[in-house]
Amino acid sequence: MSEPLALTLGQKFELERMNRAIDATGDPQALRGLAKQLLQAWHSQKAATQWVMRQQLGSPARVATDPLLDPMGFEGLGPAPGNPGLDVL
Repeated sequence: MSEPLALTLGQKFELERMNRAIDATGDPQALRGLAKQLLQAWHSQKAATQWVMRQQLGSPARVATDPLLDPMGFEGLGPAPGNPGLDVL
């Protein structure tokens, strides 16, 4: 059986940094933008994971077919125009 998924020390620090940034932000507009960027990052990570799975399985088919689970189903929620990156801090 495989080991359970665990965050690296660097990932834990990044998570804490983002948690503190969210806690320190009182502006609803800024929180909305941050939420959209985090959503984009989450779906990008899902797409990368699915790509790796397809490479390992040798299958060209997409893994997720549910539009709510499909990372390409949220294309319109990417970073705001003029802000192509995901680094919000």
